[in-house]
Amino acid sequence: MRINIKATEKAKRISAAALDYKAEDVVIMDMRAVSNITDFFVISSASSTRRVQAIADGIEEALKNDALKKAHIEGKKEALWVLIDYGDVIVHIFHSKMREFYNLERLWHDAPKERISLQCTSHKSKKI
Repeated sequence: MRINIKATEKAKRISAAALDYKAEDVVIMDMRAVSNITDFFVISSASSTRRVQAIADGIEEALKNDALKKAHIEGKKEALWVLIDYGDVIVHIFHSKMREFYNLERLWHDAPKERISLQCTSHKSKKI
């Protein structure tokens, strides 16, 4: 059975799962006004490939428990940039150096951003 949740709630659940697995610098980007490929990006990073893989696994597991299935995943084996496509939310998990190099936040600078802090589980975040 699939649960129908809004993209905003899905992005928050993904962010919380990423933080549970020690993701760093978690940002939700609202892409609705600047792109037609998805509603939201959730971007995070980690300082090792092992942690990047753990974050990806944690997100998949958390959303599997919500009966949400990913449409596509790439880059998990190399774990330098893992992309998980949930349709209305695309997750980008970067190795720290790769995130700095590709800098999606700068590339999509027109998209509103919300930096998610450790308090995400208590529904607190910091808009930027």
